Amino acid sequence: MNAPSARAGFTVLIPARLASTRLPDKPLADIAGIPMVVRVAQRAMQSGADRCVVAADHRRIVQACQAHGIPTVLTRADHSCGSDRLAEACELLGLADDEVVVNVQGDEPLIEPALIGAVAAELQARPDCVMSTAAHPIDAMNDFLNPNVVKVALDRHRSALYFSRAPIAWWRDGMASGTPATTLPSPAPLRHIGLYAYRAGFLRRFPTLETSPLELTESLEQLRVLWHGERVAVHISAQAPGTGVDTPDDLARVRAVFGAV
Repeated sequence: MNAPSARAGFTVLIPARLASTRLPDKPLADIAGIPMVVRVAQRAMQSGADRCVVAADHRRIVQACQAHGIPTVLTRADHSCGSDRLAEACELLGLADDEVVVNVQGDEPLIEPALIGAVAAELQARPDCVMSTAAHPIDAMNDFLNPNVVKVALDRHRSALYFSRAPIAWWRDGMASGTPATTLPSPAPLRHIGLYAYRAGFLRRFPTLETSPLELTESLEQLRVLWHGERVAVHISAQAPGTGVDTPDDLARVRAVFGAV
């Protein structure tokens, strides 16, 4: 994927929580002899970031990262969400309010480094926005209709108008009969990619913002940003990101990829 390089430096933060319902000790899951969170950090360091830091909630994660030369900060274990953990990491690292921070999830060992850099560059080019994220065109009707596939609609400046689990924008003519069409509208709807860049000052402020009704209805935290009148820039990628790891089956698929390298 061809993507612009960030115009100025940025920091990658990788929140890592040891507890996981579906995959115990997920950050430490072995992938070809290396813990998963370390694999993620190694990919992120290829993005052009000034530094890549794992924000861990347990000393076992810190020790695993240190064994592979990955910088870490130890955060509180009682954070309710990843955003709170990132906000604490910003404080621990002493990041200035205008610094750009990219949040890369610790279960994305196949993340494309160029996508990380592109999302950072998008925010650096948009002083009117407090955040940036990414999306890619949907090419299958099943994905368009799937509530587990989050969609995003944009304005003419590629700022997010809305994120939803519902099919947006609703194709009036294609859905007029009540039966889904067999082809997608043109231009194609966009699938949201859960990769975010923030200005550190906003990241510190985000956990203090009132939860929005839309956020609770859709179960999408990013809607809080729009509800409070802030703007989110969106980088459009030509392709979907690599497989994330949520289940043992996901882990097996990722292990197969690294085993084939």
